[in-house]
Amino acid sequence: MDKTKTAMGGRLLRQWLMAPLLDLRKIQRRQDAIEVLLDPMVREIVRSHLREVSDIERLAAKLAQEKLNPREMLALANSIYALPKVLDPLRPLVPFQGFLPKQLPMTLADEIYEFIEDEPPVSITDGDIIRAGVNKDLDEYTNLAKKGRLAVAEIEESERKNTGITSLKVKYNRVFGYFLEVTHANVSKVPETWIRKQTLTNSERYITPKLKEFEEKILTASDKKKALEHEIYLSLRKRLIKYLKELQSLAKRIAHIDVFAGLAELATSNRYCRPTVNDSRHLSIIAGRHPVIEAMNMEEPFVPNDVHLAPDSNLMILTGPNMAGKSTIMRQVALISLMTQIGSFVPASKANIGICDRIFVRVGASDDLARGRSTFMVEMGETALILNHATNRSLIMLDEIGRGTSTFDGLSIAWAVAEAIHDKINARTIFATHYHELTTLAAKKERINLMHVSVIEKNGKIVFLRTLQNGGSGKSYGIQCAKLAGMPRSVVRRANEILKDLESRSTTDNIDQLNLFSAPAREIEVVPENLEKIESMLTSLSLDDTTPREAISILYRLKDTLSQS
Repeated sequence: MDKTKTAMGGRLLRQWLMAPLLDLRKIQRRQDAIEVLLDPMVREIVRSHLREVSDIERLAAKLAQEKLNPREMLALANSIYALPKVLDPLRPLVPFQGFLPKQLPMTLADEIYEFIEDEPPVSITDGDIIRAGVNKDLDEYTNLAKKGRLAVAEIEESERKNTGITSLKVKYNRVFGYFLEVTHANVSKVPETWIRKQTLTNSERYITPKLKEFEEKILTASDKKKALEHEIYLSLRKRLIKYLKELQSLAKRIAHIDVFAGLAELATSNRYCRPTVNDSRHLSIIAGRHPVIEAMNMEEPFVPNDVHLAPDSNLMILTGPNMAGKSTIMRQVALISLMTQIGSFVPASKANIGICDRIFVRVGASDDLARGRSTFMVEMGETALILNHATNRSLIMLDEIGRGTSTFDGLSIAWAVAEAIHDKINARTIFATHYHELTTLAAKKERINLMHVSVIEKNGKIVFLRTLQNGGSGKSYGIQCAKLAGMPRSVVRRANEILKDLESRSTTDNIDQLNLFSAPAREIEVVPENLEKIESMLTSLSLDDTTPREAISILYRLKDTLSQS
């Protein structure tokens, strides 16, 4: 969702997602602001100039702490100068009237430009920060320092002529100050008045009284220049603190504009619609899509689905096979609700969302072994939190409650949870399950709506249609999914046998759960490994593309495989 151009906008969008709105008017005002920015002429101008705006919020914070360095101060001024290009296209638009600042702190920007060089250093003690003409004393020190650099070149040239040492150089370091460096080959030409200071591998270093006098003069000017610049800069920074509140307010408004423009860009590029928001307990999504999955490069196109929850049918029991897309549908409903309540447009052709006070999602399986909690215990803890805190204005997504324990225990827990939500909490809920027994609740509870994600079965294989349809699903197709995952054929075959045996029982009440772990009623068929290899070879064989010579070769291989023990 983050299409923002500034760091301020990115932070604000994250804050919105962490704290969605419950105020209907505020949500609608945000939607109005996004809607007017759907106009590409306005949106593109605003977004292009937002790139020129630095993080005013952070810069203001550093100014308040008196830690703003010269480059950051200049960035602050540049940002203020860029703001009219951002704000002027928005001023005629109704949703932004009364929101945009009437005046910008141009005086602050002008003062910064008056004092700070075009390319200042980061450190406030390095000098070369303050422009010429700001302070007379500073200008004098600057001129002296500049003359000093010219004087160094003059001294170097003069000593070369006097000594005849063409490779002589005047250098500087913090230990010796200024010194004359001569290679060993020219030491014989050095005057006796020079004082040796250091011997190196390839050269000798000397000083002279004239050079030391020059050094004292230059270094004093340079140090005084840096000290005065530092003083002037600190004074400027302290004066700018009076603009702090104005800068903070300005940063907040620019962040909002950035988020509005970013969400408008998102809505335009991804074909989002403006949802209708109200205080009801309805939820209606037409052709809803998962905002993350549809943006991924998947092998199959994303299939939109309609979801309806109303006060008279607010508990949806969702069935269907593994991998069919039940969790995707649940997550997209939760995400669309969340996006709606931050004021965003949503991935659907039409949506009518009643504000919810909380969104509870219990999806997936994970343990917390560090705290001694198994996967099932984590699931139960999260479910308990939902049952204890949800209200009739909440939105609840529950996926596979009770699957972490025995069949009867899990079914009993899932049944009781569904009843508690229906009878006591009365919240809008999607309850995904493989316990098909729960579908019988629809005949006993008036507000339960049965839905399933459809599939078709062809030649023992399943094709996922990803379509949400009315009614419950009679099968979970778990064994077919196991086969797709690469489960050994012998295990798949045996699983089908056990399934047929279990389905032949009259009711689930007669099923002895221990049967699966005791001796089977008939001997388990063990398929020899060589026969499995032959089966695999034959199923992968394309008869239409096989030549007679290849067919003979295949027959020989089959015979060899069959003869293996």
